[in-house]
Amino acid sequence: MQIRRVEWDDEASVALRKAQQAEIRARYGEPSEPGPVPTGLDVTTFLVAFDDDGNPLGCGGLRRLDDEHAEIKRMFVRSAHRGSGVSTALLQRLELAALAAGWSRLVLETGELQPDAIRFYQREGYTRIPNFGYYAGSDDSVCFEKVLVAVDPAASVACEGCE
Repeated sequence: MQIRRVEWDDEASVALRKAQQAEIRARYGEPSEPGPVPTGLDVTTFLVAFDDDGNPLGCGGLRRLDDEHAEIKRMFVRSAHRGSGVSTALLQRLELAALAAGWSRLVLETGELQPDAIRFYQREGYTRIPNFGYYAGSDDSVCFEKVLVAVDPAASVACEGCE
């Protein structure tokens, strides 16, 4: 598996985000995302995981909120590749990219109908917090945060284009 930083409008990025939104619609009906829909203008980092044949497996991005923290957006792994380590690898690379950008905290929103995502984030050290920002009035939203701690760069796996 290879994780690369890509542009928001990259073909693999677009396909994965469409698949993510289709899954959200299947779970919740027509989505009504609280707040502004993420775009290439506000998502400063977008990563895609590819298999050895170049097929996109999953994605995730970071949207800057302020000088100290960012929000994880559009984290998604195709169902056939869940449980294979793709989501963990993507999340770790997003955390490294956040640290490199100078952010010390990440926040995210997922939904009540996504128990696997909730368990995943808890397993990866994210703590549930009150719904923040645009999610404050959303009954379906579940929000998390993680305070980031710098690690030994020699202990991490490289992310092509993430520096």
